[in-house]
Amino acid sequence: MADKRDYYEVLGVARSATDDELKQSFRRLAMKLHPDRNPGDKQSEERFKEAKEAYEMLSDSTSRRAYDQQGHAAFANGRGGPRQANPDFADIFGDIFGDIFGGGGGGGRARERRGADLRYVMELDLEEAVFGVNRDIQVPSLVDCQSCAGTGSANKKLKTCGTCRGHGRVRMQNGIFSVQQTCPECGGRGQEPEQTCRPCRGEGRVEKERTLEVRIPAGVDSGDRIRLAGEGEAGPSGTPTGDLYIDVQVRPHAIFQRDGDDLYCELPVRFSQAALGAEIAVPTLDGEAQIKIPAETQTGSQFRLRGKGVKSVRSRAAGDLRCRVVVETPVNLSREQRELLQAFEASFGDHRGGQQPRQSSWFDGVKQFWERVTG
Repeated sequence: MADKRDYYEVLGVARSATDDELKQSFRRLAMKLHPDRNPGDKQSEERFKEAKEAYEMLSDSTSRRAYDQQGHAAFANGRGGPRQANPDFADIFGDIFGDIFGGGGGGGRARERRGADLRYVMELDLEEAVFGVNRDIQVPSLVDCQSCAGTGSANKKLKTCGTCRGHGRVRMQNGIFSVQQTCPECGGRGQEPEQTCRPCRGEGRVEKERTLEVRIPAGVDSGDRIRLAGEGEAGPSGTPTGDLYIDVQVRPHAIFQRDGDDLYCELPVRFSQAALGAEIAVPTLDGEAQIKIPAETQTGSQFRLRGKGVKSVRSRAAGDLRCRVVVETPVNLSREQRELLQAFEASFGDHRGGQQPRQSSWFDGVKQFWERVTG
């Protein structure tokens, strides 16, 4: 295996290359080096076989992982030999050619392909997610080449592929195996450009950044996905376009936390308001609402405003707003306030009775604990 060239070097791609980049590189090499285009040229034939072997290995995730870990030593026993028990080689013959066994025994035209789907992560403020928003986004993708109308041919005419003779598939001999695979020259279409289009190099597609207006419906939440049919990448030579998926992520909010269709917020109150009771204004998504805090309210008490949450994107039923009371200790006291509090504290004396039930139960618990510890 020492005399073999690195597979990534053979295809002219980086080790981080995507499946699409591998495919495009191999197609370019196949169109250039295929024996039918270079009759009698042994060097081109050997380079074609080398590129084909490299693509077969790297286009399969199992064999690519093995190659990345061990290099050519991963296949020291030969691809045509007995299958190995090593799990990294479990599907080395089953999947290595991508879609080898499709098309039926007669080698009919390959199943029509489509463009790749695209994914776009859209971050929204809570208000945008709750009420919906129109947003313009820039999407880099492959689009039909305008020069050749997506045909890949400068004169917009196609001819029958000379490699597969219009079938879209070719039969390849691999050791004792005789298998069919997608034609590397026409990509399974059965046709090829009559005159290669220069702007797209015969691909029928070019890279372009598109601006799309996306309507985000009211009520979406993090994890929701919106499908825009036909807004993905253009398919090869006029095949169907892929889809664009918008994945929603809602940014944290300064006041509200969301759980499904319910909203939660903390409601800070002065201890005098909590003790005496008060009516407090709280913010909601559609304005201000009043909450009546009864006397003797404790930290952690929760109040619900029905229908003041989020309208579900599916049922349109509105959730609730739940406000959790937090009794706040005042700071930066004036002398008068400090004296009033000292007088208030002195009014309790040594016996607070039922005025501080939680403190009384806490002290009772501490007393019982020490009695058990000291025996």
